[in-house]
Amino acid sequence: MSEDKMDLYLQQGMYGPLETKPDERHLFLGSLRERVVLALTKGQVLRSKPYKEAEHELKNSHNVTLLVNGELQYQSYSPYIQMANRYGVPFKIVSDLQFHTPLGIVIAADIAVNRELIYIQDDIYNRSVLKS
Repeated sequence: MSEDKMDLYLQQGMYGPLETKPDERHLFLGSLRERVVLALTKGQVLRSKPYKEAEHELKNSHNVTLLVNGELQYQSYSPYIQMANRYGVPFKIVSDLQFHTPLGIVIAADIAVNRELIYIQDDIYNRSVLKS
């Protein structure tokens, strides 16, 4: 085994397998931008009424997963979990305390969908973006 291969093997053993686009994966709760169908900021998830656009995507999109930021309180994202259960969409609560993201919920497909508009741009979104 060459020295370069040995070093790579040791690095992966100590730090885990290499990951493509790690910054993008941290932002989108473990997914890639090209797979995102819809993304909501933490502030948008805290809104008292869930977004109809999220329900539409959970109901009508195929092979998607609801990714939830584990930093949020359960009561803020429970309506989205209930919607996911209603439409048979799997969900994951992502709790990675090493990296912080402004996003609260991501609906991601299993394959690349390359949607141009993935954010709901309202007053809450604009306040979140201006803070960052």
